Amino acid sequence: MKLNNRLFAQMRAASRKMMRHQPVDTSKVIEDALKNASAMTQAAQQQMRNLSQLQPGAGLPGAGKTNMHDMLAELSRGLGTGMGAGMGAAANDAAPALPGSFSEGSHTNAAGSRSYKLYVPSTYTGAPAPLVVMLHGCTQDPDDFARGTRMNVLAEETGCLVVYPSQSRQANPSRCWNWFNNIDQQRGQGEPSIIAGITRQVMQEYAVDASQVYVAGLSAGGAMATIMGTLYPELYAAVGVHSGLPFASAHDLPSALAAMKGDFQRRHQAGKPIPIIVFHGDQDKTVHPANGDQLMAHARDNTDAMAVEPGHVPDGHAFTRTTHKRADGKVHAEHWVIHGAGHAWSGGSAHGSYTDGKGPDASREMLRFFATQR
Repeated sequence: MKLNNRLFAQMRAASRKMMRHQPVDTSKVIEDALKNASAMTQAAQQQMRNLSQLQPGAGLPGAGKTNMHDMLAELSRGLGTGMGAGMGAAANDAAPALPGSFSEGSHTNAAGSRSYKLYVPSTYTGAPAPLVVMLHGCTQDPDDFARGTRMNVLAEETGCLVVYPSQSRQANPSRCWNWFNNIDQQRGQGEPSIIAGITRQVMQEYAVDASQVYVAGLSAGGAMATIMGTLYPELYAAVGVHSGLPFASAHDLPSALAAMKGDFQRRHQAGKPIPIIVFHGDQDKTVHPANGDQLMAHARDNTDAMAVEPGHVPDGHAFTRTTHKRADGKVHAEHWVIHGAGHAWSGGSAHGSYTDGKGPDASREMLRFFATQR
């Protein structure tokens, strides 16, 4: 992390006296990984030939005695079965029924095929409406993510359409978006081309206001949302990232593990700053909070005014909200640090997985921010 980012984090810590960055015991992480290895190991075998030139433990600080299998297992633990641990699983009772339609679709191009689910609110009349693209985290699917984020409930309130692209088990057995692959960080290639294709397909089939198309995601989905906003700025007016990672913060499995721990071995920011709203728990043990700071770096470097506002959800989490304004006074970036929260969607419903109901309501705040960006 750059020095100015560290100083900024320290300033915010002084304002709240609640921010804590704990050191990472890498050997303990690897020990846990060996105990919790899952299907991600199988998925990553496809990348072994690309990594064959790496020595055991290459790119992972302090892990000289590990091997590639350990790294694959750790990535699975962090972004798969370990995500949101302790935040509560989905509730057994069914989520409330909604009056809109939640239909299935699919899109295919040269890079592959992905299914998706589209929520059209009951208030949709055929007049141009906003569209929000929601990218789930590892082990999740569109139904689970919709329940947990309550985005369909909010769609009924605001009149927006919401589309949930679905990662396939063929592309990744743990259903993680492959944000750390070089091919999946390029415009017109890999998974970004498929997600952009799904977005355009919905825009062709429904009346969508092209100036109000947004993309958001959690964890691996948050990393992919950053990629989409960076590669397709003409398509997406703003980006929402929850517990995610910066653009091109990794290029293979070792650098992905390092980035998750806050060690960015590859820093690259393409183009102008994208309008972005970021949520991150300061007790996130899966994706280090330094990722939230790094996501703000490009916006911060192009800021004319900044404001730091503390807050507290009644009977819930305290938080620090930092806004960045351009010369015209318009907020173009927001950073929400949620004190005491881990790796889970803030303000989400227990009807979905990996949520933290103590707030603040990330879904509602994202839609509020999106409405200001066109």
